[in-house]
Amino acid sequence: MKRLKYLLSVIVLFSTPVLAHAQCAMCRTQVVNNVSHGDTALAAGLNFGILYLFCAPYLIIGLVAFIWYRNAKVNDKKRAITGHS
Repeated sequence: MKRLKYLLSVIVLFSTPVLAHAQCAMCRTQVVNNVSHGDTALAAGLNFGILYLFCAPYLIIGLVAFIWYRNAKVNDKKRAITGHS
């Protein structure tokens, strides 16, 4: 249980970037133009969207790996109880 709490804390820590700003090169001109006219909502939304798309695959892969590990551990315990190798 302690490992699970540690794993979840690490995932939460890395999935909530506080000061990270990401932006593709193609969108930079549009964002700079909007910011210069006082519209900062587009830039903030674009940065959040890029970070969301960046983090989602890693979270999914981590979840699959965790489930796989947990199932392997349960299967090892069952094998140990039944005496099969």
